[in-house]
Amino acid sequence: MLEKLINETSKAIISAIEGVDDIATALRNAVKNQIVGIFKNVGEIGKSGLEEIASVASGAIKGAVNIGTPIAEATKGTIRGIILGIDDIGGDFISTVKKATKGVINGASEIGGDIGVTAVAAVEGVIKAAKNLGVDTAEAAEAAITGVIKAADDIGTEAGTTVKKALLGAASLPKDIVEKIVEKKSK
Repeated sequence: MLEKLINETSKAIISAIEGVDDIATALRNAVKNQIVGIFKNVGEIGKSGLEEIASVASGAIKGAVNIGTPIAEATKGTIRGIILGIDDIGGDFISTVKKATKGVINGASEIGGDIGVTAVAAVEGVIKAAKNLGVDTAEAAEAAITGVIKAADDIGTEAGTTVKKALLGAASLPKDIVEKIVEKKSK
């Protein structure tokens, strides 16, 4: 079922952004619509629903990159679309962030994308979405950093190392939070 959702999302994203001028907005809206469509009749997003979030994220990355969208742009649009969709239906921000970041890392890995760039873009996207929604950006950044590191570590040691180095080297991210989480995850 989750593989089917990944494929459906990928096709929906391709359909939504192919040939448009404003890819970022089209991608964000298409992802948001996927999330709202999946969860609109659900009172509470349970554990299986969180896996659906990761599947939508993975499918969106695959679809967007498949038609030439740069992975960083695809990642930010996907993350922001998921967060906006969950915000519309009243889901938990932190749980959503962890699953969305897992999905973008897995999607990037499966297509041979740069997971270091994907990780940094995912955290940047989460921080921007948190600011726009009035959510604590430090807490959001911590959830995003934790999510991308866990997803990369689950792929393998090399992937985990790549993501940690990318996060530590990104001037756009809160260095104190990155260092704290990387140190904790490296133990």
